Amino acid sequence: MSFSYILKEGISGFRRTRLSMVISIFTITISLILLGAFAIIYRNASDIVLSFRNRVEMEAFLEEPIDEQTYPVIEKRLLAIPGIQSVRFISKEDAAEIFKKEFGEDIHSVLDFNPLPASFKIHLADGYKNSDSAAVIYQQLKATAGIDDVIYRKTLLELIDRRSRTFVLISLALGVGLTIAAIILVANTIRLAIYAKRKIITTMKLVGATRAFIRMPFVIEGIIQGFFGGIFSAGILFGVIHYAAQLLGNELAEIVLVQPWFYGAVAAAGIILGTLGSMFSIRKFIGESVG
Repeated sequence: MSFSYILKEGISGFRRTRLSMVISIFTITISLILLGAFAIIYRNASDIVLSFRNRVEMEAFLEEPIDEQTYPVIEKRLLAIPGIQSVRFISKEDAAEIFKKEFGEDIHSVLDFNPLPASFKIHLADGYKNSDSAAVIYQQLKATAGIDDVIYRKTLLELIDRRSRTFVLISLALGVGLTIAAIILVANTIRLAIYAKRKIITTMKLVGATRAFIRMPFVIEGIIQGFFGGIFSAGILFGVIHYAAQLLGNELAEIVLVQPWFYGAVAAAGIILGTLGSMFSIRKFIGESVG
């Protein structure tokens, strides 16, 4: 199998179906630009969701009266619960100071005693900062000896979970839709090239050419389309992202800036799209053209 012949035949497709080739490269470029932009939006949205999840903590209030020797025992019980990363003890005096900072009022100036209970601030481990896991941990905390009551922002976690699922589904649908559109257009372009060479393909089959020998030029053609589409989209994204970063300034630039590997991934995605489109086309249409 002559590689030079295969490469030459693959490149020759640009001349035979020039308009459809340009349209295919343009479609891949636009698809990858949209996917790249959406990947940046998805990353930032995920960071925002994660920041909200990290702010959600549980607070377990201790039964009264309770002596100081019991605090370490309860702390060990809490840390033994799966999903709890760390706990922080809040004494009655600490609770009074927190009350004073938040409300600007000294609890001792209002009452002759301190009614605020001691508690543990509980931070959940990664993977447990969702409504289902939090509900399970809540029940285990309530069943722990020495714990009187447990509070956490259940409604906020449930809202975050619902919005996250919706966002992921929309992201998946958009990504799959754009990918399929690009693959179909590449496949149609390759199909035109197959149709233009149908007589040559038939002759090659008659003289004993292997399927791989016949198909490889079209695969090369798809790879070239994807390569140019990936390079163009990576270059456009690079220019737009760095221009946007200058407009936003140093403090907000990290919202749009990405690692260098991102542009390489975009270019590689173009080659993958082109390859998939060509593979789909030759498997489906070469037999039809020969027939």
